Amino acid sequence: MAYSDAVVKRFEAVLANPHDHSVGKLDRNDPKVATGLAGAPACGDVMQLQLKLDEDDRIIDVKFKTYGCGSAIASSSLFVDLMMGKTVEEAKLIKDKDIADALDLPPIKLHCSVLAEDAIKQAMIDYETKQTKDYTHPILDQGMMGHNGPPKDK
Repeated sequence: MAYSDAVVKRFEAVLANPHDHSVGKLDRNDPKVATGLAGAPACGDVMQLQLKLDEDDRIIDVKFKTYGCGSAIASSSLFVDLMMGKTVEEAKLIKDKDIADALDLPPIKLHCSVLAEDAIKQAMIDYETKQTKDYTHPILDQGMMGHNGPPKDK
């Protein structure tokens, strides 16, 4: 399966200059930073998305890290570009189909475009719970999940 020209161009641009394409991370302890983590079990692609919001819930900065194929990285990068400057509600209107169409993703790679849509939903859950007193991120603050988690008080 060959990647479309749009995927190749975007993927190569991200690799050549990650900083200019919002690859990186924000301080997740900042109360105005929302962190979402999403994965595609079918292929192992994972995306961390971080949004920095202003007082009007407008996205003023976005960072992402994606572990996956060229389509996953290109899809994440395009989604991030489309989100910048929008309100959270406007960003939620960007759909995976918009990304898939813009990058001409074949059916076997459509799941790549879903990562960012799922990650923004998770980021908003993080942002809303971050406003509570006893905040911990439901995934990132747990260390190893399961039997390797934090010790229980006796």
